[in-house]
This record gives sequence, C-alpha cells and structure tokens, in this order.
Amino acid sequence: MAAADTSAVRPLVTVQSLPSLNEMATDSSTTLAPPDVMKASIGPDIVNFVHANISKNSRQRFASWGTGRAVSRIPRVPGGGTYRAGQGAFGNMCRGGRMFATTKIWRRWHSKINVNQKRYAVVSAIAASAISSLVMARGHKVESVPEMPLVISDSAESVEKTSAAIKVLKEIGAYSDAEKAKDSHAIRPGKGKMRNRRYISRKGPLVVYGTEGAKLVKAFRNIPGVELANVDRLNVLKLAPGGHLGRFIIWTKSAFENLDSIYGSFEKPSEKKKGYVLPRAKMVNADLARIINSDEVQSVVKPIKKEVKRATLKRMSLLAEVQRVKANKVKLDKKRKTVTKEAAAIKAARKSWYQTMISYGDYMEFESFSKWLNVSQ
Repeated sequence: MAAADTSAVRPLVTVQSLPSLNEMATDSSTTLAPPDVMKASIGPDIVNFVHANISKNSRQRFASWGTGRAVSRIPRVPGGGTYRAGQGAFGNMCRGGRMFATTKIWRRWHSKINVNQKRYAVVSAIAASAISSLVMARGHKVESVPEMPLVISDSAESVEKTSAAIKVLKEIGAYSDAEKAKDSHAIRPGKGKMRNRRYISRKGPLVVYGTEGAKLVKAFRNIPGVELANVDRLNVLKLAPGGHLGRFIIWTKSAFENLDSIYGSFEKPSEKKKGYVLPRAKMVNADLARIINSDEVQSVVKPIKKEVKRATLKRMSLLAEVQRVKANKVKLDKKRKTVTKEAAAIKAARKSWYQTMISYGDYMEFESFSKWLNVSQ
C-alpha cells in the first residue's frame, strides 16, 4: 500500500476563470484547500482488482446450442461435389465442430465486490488524479494545463452549446487531450468489429460536476473522448479506465468542495457514507532502505560484526568418530567367514580331484584318437 506523496499535492488549488463566460463567473480568483481524499493512500492492486470485478457485471450471458434443436446423432454437411460434403459438422469430435463442455448460461457471470474495497478504489483513483506525473504517465496531454488538480468555476455548469464547451476546454489547456482521443478513433482489430464494437479510441478528460441536472452534460457529451460524471456517483470504471490510475479530471468548484462531505477526512467520518473514514497509510515513508540506513536508526542498533569466529571440531567429536570406525570394522569382521584348516584341506582335495579328472580325459597319447581329432602330436 503506497501513500500519495504529500509534496505532490498542492497546498492550495486555484479555481480557474473562464474568460468566455465572464458575464456569469463570480469566483474567478478563488483558492481552495485540497480535500483530504487527494492525500489518501494509493493502492494500485485494489484498483485493478475492483475494476476487473465491476467490469464483469455488464456482461451479457451467452452459451452454446444446448438441446432441443432437432439434432440427432452427428449432422452432416449438406450438398455434394466437394470433399467437405457429407462430413460431420456439429459434434465435438468433428472437424470444425463445437467444443466439448461449452459455456452455459448459468455460469457465474457477475461478481460481488466488498463495499469498502470499492470505496478504497475510488479514493485511490481520485488521489492519483491529483498527481501530474501519474496523469502524464497514463498518456494524457496535460502540458498546457495550469495545475493539477484542475478546478474550474461553476459557471461552466451553465454551458449549453458544444461550441462553448470546446472554448472552455481550450481556455484551460485541456482541448489537446480531447483532440488526442478524437485522432485515435480507429477500427478495432479482430472479430470484435463484427460484434457491435467496431471502433476504439483513447480516453480524454473526465468532467466532474456537482449540480444535478446541469446543462453542461449535453454540451460536453458531444465532444469525442470527453466523459462526464456527477460527483455523487463516481466509479472506478470512469476514474481508472482499464484499472490504470491517473485519469485526467476537470472538477467544477461545487464538485471539488463536495469531496470532503462525501468521503470525509482522516479524522472526521463521511457525511454521506455512514461511518466511513478515509484509509490511512500504514507507513508515511515506504522507502525501507532509507529508513534502515538513516542516522537515527543506525545510532541505536548494534554495530556490524567484522570478526567471524568459526566453531572448531571438539576432541569428543573426534573420539566419537574413531569409535564409530572401530565398531564398524568389528561388525564387518564378524560377517566375514574365517578359513579353518579343515576347510583348506577340503579345498585342496577338490583341486587335486579336478586335476585327476582332467588327466583321465586326455586321450591325445593314443594314435587312433589323434587321427580322429586330426591333431598331430
């Protein structure tokens, strides 16, 4: 669990004025203190897990053929004149046939996620959106944006025309990110383009407003790549698309001010989420190597042992080894058979009897036997 670097969060956030809407702007030079949710700990693993499970809840059930379609045994390819005609075409053992044990509609398509985990993921995504390095690492074009987090005046919520919305984006330096999303519009590779999802494009800025039923929804929704969300209904799918932190968010002043009441602080619980307090990081500084090697820690720990003493073999262990070798020799001597005088006499008699038998079988001295063997003496 990593904590958001407090040095990356601004002490004060300026509400950006909108020159094209000057006649309605009343808070052009205001500054706001960032809410505590911007300083909350960032958990990329939690965000990834919650996003993966929430995205499962929009899937449509699908399954294989099933039974009851008048298919008896193995159906054949109709027609004639080709090698393919007459071949089996449906069973799992056929070429080009269905797979075995296909998906069923009673599969567990949806997934329930813990409420605290969902809140943690939303808080992490909001905190990551306040760090410009994470926003740029995600691929957003924010080089001309005055500051992060980006807050604009509430007069933007009264914008009705898309042309006026584009002027607002240009004034705050966010239109280049919207153009990037527009230019990335391309045909999807693969078979997805045949299944009602033909085009893909990158994500642009997310405009978060605070007033229910604000007019800016119809003005901004026509701009490619730009998405909108009410501050009371923020979710991970929009705050961290694909489970990736660092979405470029444009806050209106009212939405930015409502974050404290929605998510609370580190000490004060939320006003709209019963008993919810922002998650506090386990460690303020997660750099363990820096902590261990610091002067404060090294001054109280034991010094490094430079002299290493090796344990030598003791005399008792050497004597035990000698006794073991002797005992092993005695055991082997007992198993070996000792040769007695009687056994030696028997062995000698056997050898002499064998030699006698060999001499009795030697017929080479007889002339007729030598001729029969065709051997000359």
